[in-house]
Amino acid sequence: MGRLDGGLGAATPPSFVRAAWQAVRWSVVVPALQLAVYICAAMSLMLFLERLYMAAVVTGLWLRRRRRHRVAGDGQRVLDDDDDLEADAGRCCPMVLVQIPMFNEGQVYRLSIGAACGMSWPSERLVIQVLDDSTNPAIRELVEVECARWARKGVRICYENRSNRNGYKAGAMREGLKKHYARDCEFVAIFDADFQPDSDFLRRTVPLLQRDPGVGLVQARWRYVNADECILTRIQEMSLNYHFAVEQEVGSACHAFFGFNGTAGVWRVAALADAGGWKERTTVEDMDLAVRASLRGWRFVYVGDLVVRNELPSTFKAYRYQQHRWSCGPANLFRKVLPEILRSDRVSLGKKFHLLYAFFFVRKVVAHLVTFLFYCVVIPACVLVQGDVRLPKYVAMYVPALITLLNAACTPRSCHLLIFWILFENVMSMHRSKAAIIGLLEASRANEWVVTDKLGSSKAAAAVVAKKKKQQLVRSRCCSTRREMHVLELAMGVCLLYCAVYDIVFFGRDHYYMYLLLQSAAAFIVGFGYVGTTTPS
Repeated sequence: MGRLDGGLGAATPPSFVRAAWQAVRWSVVVPALQLAVYICAAMSLMLFLERLYMAAVVTGLWLRRRRRHRVAGDGQRVLDDDDDLEADAGRCCPMVLVQIPMFNEGQVYRLSIGAACGMSWPSERLVIQVLDDSTNPAIRELVEVECARWARKGVRICYENRSNRNGYKAGAMREGLKKHYARDCEFVAIFDADFQPDSDFLRRTVPLLQRDPGVGLVQARWRYVNADECILTRIQEMSLNYHFAVEQEVGSACHAFFGFNGTAGVWRVAALADAGGWKERTTVEDMDLAVRASLRGWRFVYVGDLVVRNELPSTFKAYRYQQHRWSCGPANLFRKVLPEILRSDRVSLGKKFHLLYAFFFVRKVVAHLVTFLFYCVVIPACVLVQGDVRLPKYVAMYVPALITLLNAACTPRSCHLLIFWILFENVMSMHRSKAAIIGLLEASRANEWVVTDKLGSSKAAAAVVAKKKKQQLVRSRCCSTRREMHVLELAMGVCLLYCAVYDIVFFGRDHYYMYLLLQSAAAFIVGFGYVGTTTPS
């Protein structure tokens, strides 16, 4: 009897644990997971309807432009606004200040300064201001020498260097506007250190500001000189093309508001001052300025056919820091400007709704959270509970597919990379969601500012990569080399792989393991550092 009791006692704990797990599963896990599915479904539909609305607006704008550019019956082209801009600019050229903020930009300073100095504008009506916050004395000297070289050619160029970096980029531009020679300027054009405007940039933007005193900003589109460098830059091109071709276009056409991209734009100095000038309360000082100016009643114009060349980050480390800033900053700004938007009496209720719901909540918060929670947490968790949670296929498959197709339409040449784009964006959603939450809570790293590394051009980048590979080859003869590994991505890969294997062995009816295997592979590829180029440390 003692042996039998002992045997029953040994069998009791596993039975008790199993029963306890079943109780927790049906009373807590399954209801919570089902609620998470419904929340993710609601967020997915919000994102889809916003994308569908913008797609309809862009289609309407495209059809209208086609009608305007249709050849008339007499064989002469119908004139559009651009035909008169050159004439307007030629009749009256106001004073324009061009600001080029930079920080230790040893690879790109010549490109940006040279392009700015080469713009077609009367030399006596143009001031180039190089705002160099470099801490490297050698780079600072090189930039100053380059400015002196252009000054000897008759260009009115001023080199400004601060002893501190208070306010980072916003602080540098704020100090630059206080200079005595900048006070007579009516407009200010801004270019980051890797941006190279064409010679006609000012002649195509300034007249738009002159024609309408209510316009405070004219924004141009970006074009990427190194988009073909690697798959990381191709994926970035797909995401940014959608931003410029759809989000900025719709904001300009329907609401006269969009987020200033911080570069490749021209501000009316009066609008900038009326909005309170540059502030460094968030890491997206450009978006902050745009929101404040909009709340003061200023309107913005986006010129989609005017492109400015620039460079995409080609290393995963640089891209990850950039995405942290671009995801954390808007969420933190949302927290800060919410009361200001609600109190504003200069904008309509419709514009307030667009700012709060579409611009901030859906695009800057929901878009990040739903991607990570649904595809990297909820779907794998649903696999582990073996079908006890209802997961509608339209949420898991159809809605994401339509959103992806709407995004891909902006970059037809990269349609064959759609699968890679989806998987990589899902991996990056982990960092973006974390950054958005940090911004909303204003936790640590909320004000982190890391300058994105730049190589100068696709050719320069290729030369650096080739040099690095040669160095690695030489070192590999005497010692082994290791790529930088990323722990979070590797942990994600392990979890997704476990869920995929579990689905294959125990469930597999809905074939979610096919997605989970691909997503885990993408997480491992990123985690082991096989994304983007490598540069010398």
